[in-house]
Amino acid sequence: MALAGQVALVTGGVKNLGADTAFQLASVGADLALHYHSASSKADATKIEKELKQKYPNVKVAFYEGDLTKAAAVDKLFQQVLSDFGKVNIVINTIGKVLKKPIAEITEEEYDSMFAINSKAAFFILKDGAKHVADGGKIITIVTALLGAFTGYYTTYAGSKAAADIVSRGVAKELQGRQVSVNAVAPGPMDTPFFYPQESLEAVEFHKANGMGNRLTQTTDIAPLIRFLCTEGSWITGQTLFANGGYTTR
Repeated sequence: MALAGQVALVTGGVKNLGADTAFQLASVGADLALHYHSASSKADATKIEKELKQKYPNVKVAFYEGDLTKAAAVDKLFQQVLSDFGKVNIVINTIGKVLKKPIAEITEEEYDSMFAINSKAAFFILKDGAKHVADGGKIITIVTALLGAFTGYYTTYAGSKAAADIVSRGVAKELQGRQVSVNAVAPGPMDTPFFYPQESLEAVEFHKANGMGNRLTQTTDIAPLIRFLCTEGSWITGQTLFANGGYTTR
C-alpha cells in the first residue's frame, strides 16, 4: 500500500475531519498518531480506536492528549510520537476554532483565543513538523475558504487562518531541498458540530446556496484530498487548495 511503513500524526484526529482523515490514511497503510485536545474527547478516541482496529487490524494506532496552543506541548507531542514510532512521515493539522461576531464586539480574550488556536498552534506544529518530519514527508494545514472571500463577522477566524496559510507557504520553500511537500487545504463551511452554533438558520441556508449541490462541505469531501496529497499528489507543494464546491472560486 502507498503509505505502508509510514507514520502519520493527525492533530484533532479523533473526530470530524481529523477522524475521516485518519481512516483515509489507514486505508493506504499508514500507522497513526492521533492527537486530541482534552479529556472531553477521550470517548471519541476510544470509539475511533475500536473502529480502526476492526477495519485495519494491521495499522498501529496511538493517542496523545494536549493543548497545542503551548509550544512546549507541541514539542512534547512530537517527542512522544518519535519515541513510540521512531519517525514521523506525515503531519496533518486539523485543529481550529470559529468565531462569527462583529469586530466592534470582539474582546481581547476572544482575539487571543482565536489566534492561539488558529495561528500560534499552527505555527508551532509547522515548526516541529519542519524539524522532525522525515525526508520526502508531507505537512498539511487546514485553513478556510474564507481566505478567498472577504466578508464581515469572521475577521478573527479568517485573519488567524490567513497567518497559518502564509507560514505554510514559507515552510514549503524551506523544505524543498528535503523533498517535503507542504500545503494548506481550504474547505468551505463544513457540516460539523463546530459550524452550527455560530450560524442562524438563514445563514446556514445562505452558505448552502453558495456551494455546488446546495449543500455544505462534508468532511468526506476533504479527507480523500488529504490522502491524495500524501500519496499521488506529492509533487504539489507550497499551495493552498480550495475545496469548497464553488463556495469561492479563487
